[in-house]
Amino acid sequence: VQLQASGGGVVQPGGSLRLSCRATGVPFNWDYYTMAWFRQHPGTVREGFAFISADHHTYYIGSDSLKSRLTIGRDNAKNTVTLQIDNLQPEDTAVYSCAISRVFSADGLPTHPDLYDYYGPGTQVTVSS
Repeated sequence: VQLQASGGGVVQPGGSLRLSCRATGVPFNWDYYTMAWFRQHPGTVREGFAFISADHHTYYIGSDSLKSRLTIGRDNAKNTVTLQIDNLQPEDTAVYSCAISRVFSADGLPTHPDLYDYYGPGTQVTVSS
């Protein structure tokens, strides 16, 4: 399985960005897997913040300000996950990567980075005037 994210770039504060990530080589017998977006700020560890299940349940981690600016989406037929980020702020500057987890839990979507089996290489988002 390979993941490739796109859509990053340099954006002015207040602008919007739509990231996309496509998974290829997904086995046909994978009936259920979570797709997610992680980001890594300079000098910090990678953190997950947007998650979506195969049946489109979503979950976000972060401040209310962050969560109100995010929209994650998914197209199962194309094995694609998207992320819309509105009103971008300088603190959103990071490398954004997508990931897949096959972990299933009755407690909710997997959020820990160690629960994700596959990561894409990431795309840089820089918010600057």
